[in-house]
Amino acid sequence: MYKLEKASKNKYRIEKHGSMKADVVVYINEKLKADIRGDQSIEQLVSAATLKGVLSPVVGMPDIHEGYGLPIGGVMAMPEDGLVSAGAVGMDINCGARLVRSNISSKDLDRSTLRNLMIGIESKVPLGTGGKNRAGEIIPLEEIAKKGAAACVQKGFGVKEDLEHTEENGSLGRATLATCSKRAVERGRVQLGTLGAGNHFIDLLNVAEIYDEETARVFGLEKGNLAVMIHCGSRGFGHQVCTDYTEIFWNKAQELGIEIPLKGLAAAPIKSKEGQDYLEAMAASVNFAFANRQLIMHNVRTVFEEVLESGWKKLGLDLVYDVAHNIAKWEEHQGKKVLIHRKGATRALPKGHKLNPRTYLETGHPALIPGSMGTASYVVVGTKDCEESYYSVNHGAGRRLARGEAKRSVDLKEFEKWMEKKDILINERNLEFVKDESPFAYKNVEEVISVLEEQGMIKKVAKLEPIGVIIGVNRRRRR
Repeated sequence: MYKLEKASKNKYRIEKHGSMKADVVVYINEKLKADIRGDQSIEQLVSAATLKGVLSPVVGMPDIHEGYGLPIGGVMAMPEDGLVSAGAVGMDINCGARLVRSNISSKDLDRSTLRNLMIGIESKVPLGTGGKNRAGEIIPLEEIAKKGAAACVQKGFGVKEDLEHTEENGSLGRATLATCSKRAVERGRVQLGTLGAGNHFIDLLNVAEIYDEETARVFGLEKGNLAVMIHCGSRGFGHQVCTDYTEIFWNKAQELGIEIPLKGLAAAPIKSKEGQDYLEAMAASVNFAFANRQLIMHNVRTVFEEVLESGWKKLGLDLVYDVAHNIAKWEEHQGKKVLIHRKGATRALPKGHKLNPRTYLETGHPALIPGSMGTASYVVVGTKDCEESYYSVNHGAGRRLARGEAKRSVDLKEFEKWMEKKDILINERNLEFVKDESPFAYKNVEEVISVLEEQGMIKKVAKLEPIGVIIGVNRRRRR
């Protein structure tokens, strides 16, 4: 067990020693430290710090918890002559969040109307692990892989403004299916426009608090109005890409002369054929995920039009922003071009940063931090002080209990009382099947938000409270 040395109020450090090539920095407070006691997240950060070429520091976010290879809430930077690791990007490549604002007053939606909206969304967006769709017959996977969300907009599933409010304009370059396995392609062809299961959701939210009136106005967020958050990724397509390349990197490690501390951090030189192949396949998965959320948003807009009998533009269902959580991208940090691996972490550029969308140049782009199904989500912006984390912030509340532990230990009656007290509608009537996504399985999101806020690395813009939750369920659990 490695000892975290306190560097400042909410910042801890492990200085490089032994085989470590970089320091480890973790943004966390005493209360949240208790939540990671017993898991391997800190050890995983230290393992990442032993990789050849890694820049200092390797960073842990406030929502950190044990993952595969790099922990969820981990950030790692590599120079051009360094390594790329599939496990340090994650299984669900470009799992991300998309926020849609509206002109609709939450108070004007009675429970019947809210339920009709949720039923309508369920009818158009396949849910669950086995959810399949025929969208791939309308938009070829080759176009999706190359163009991302733009492929959907070109087919009429959205408008160009949606792309301007999406990270990377909804498309990462150098993407191709040629470096993706046959199995990955097969999975991708039937899953476009589907939500998945686990922590993937579509939330109907009330804008409960505004902390920064000017920035909220730019984002189009108004207290008391409805917002929609969509959280999902590249589905089985990205999962297969990560699985395939982890095996390739692991099996090639000796031949490539790479020392790998654990299989989940299997890596290859960025400039090698294997490294370049992965970056192309990863980009295809990234673009799939952007397109996936774009198509889901289009269907959500359609449902609102049908239920509320008004056009989506009149309802003000504009995209605020779409941010990626699991991705590797070329950026400039510490005066050099580096490949930033963000796993369960979100980029948060401050105002004035040249990579901000034009619309958000004077505010910084929105960073979206979902809570659990029964707790608030937040919209924040990064500050210049966020540079020390490679302009990265946490991507959510972070798990406190592993899924298996949550299913065993969460009290169903307490869970039901929580949802009833909060007056939250949920599409899954039997909460037994979603105990692993209950608020008791997650860290306190307010505590998590406070860490970087107190460090001066983020500013809160708005608090969003759930009034309706649509979540995918793995039906195989019912057997």
